[in-house]
Amino acid sequence: MRALSAMRWSIILLALPLLDGTLPAQETSARPSIVLVHGAWVDGSGWRGVFDRLTTDGFDVTVVQQPLTSFRDDVAATRRILDLQRGPVLLVAHSYGGSVITEAGTHPAVVGLVYVAAHMPDAGESEAADGKRFPSDLARSTAIRTTKDGFTYLEPSQFHAYFAADVPAAQAAFMARSQVPIASANFSTPITTPAWRSKPSWMLIPTKDRVINPELERWYATRAKSQIVEVAGASHAVYLSRPDEVAALIRTAASRPR
Repeated sequence: MRALSAMRWSIILLALPLLDGTLPAQETSARPSIVLVHGAWVDGSGWRGVFDRLTTDGFDVTVVQQPLTSFRDDVAATRRILDLQRGPVLLVAHSYGGSVITEAGTHPAVVGLVYVAAHMPDAGESEAADGKRFPSDLARSTAIRTTKDGFTYLEPSQFHAYFAADVPAAQAAFMARSQVPIASANFSTPITTPAWRSKPSWMLIPTKDRVINPELERWYATRAKSQIVEVAGASHAVYLSRPDEVAALIRTAASRPR
């Protein structure tokens, strides 16, 4: 009888975590939440296709809206969102946002970094300086304009060709007319402590990128020992034009054992 009673109590104790809606620690999911960071001249709405695919898969996804007023402000905006997350975070960025997550990604919640057609400077480097290693079509053009107070934007008539060649013309026209100008100093602010030096990283390279030279993206990824995926024929706006491929890489990064 004593043995039977002890067995009954053991069964009750094992069931208690299920009764209060929790699971034993070894059965809880370590799946990270996803934080998406946009680049220059756009806002976070371009991530909608990727957001929809990831949330359909059950991921908790948040999009950072950067002010683009200074590099410091953009890093602070990203860290502010990271502070709100629960558990591990996979930090994802497009374009200039790559510099931002390189700096902000030292946040203790971040377990990995995904760069999508993005810059990836090292300590003491800036994306403006790194861009000179492999100049892009945009860098050699006259499409970048500067306002009187030091903010840059792309000449609307050239936005489609350089930024979003594989996006429908009407959509690209709207993007061109809804640009978020970015302080020109943001591009030349050096990185202090690059997160990719201590955390795993992935790089998605669109082979028809005209804003950042694909050769520079390959160079960044090789130096960082990032896992690389190339998307043939995609433009710089690959996060918007090819959301399936971008979401697939994020899923791969999120499934990495920790």
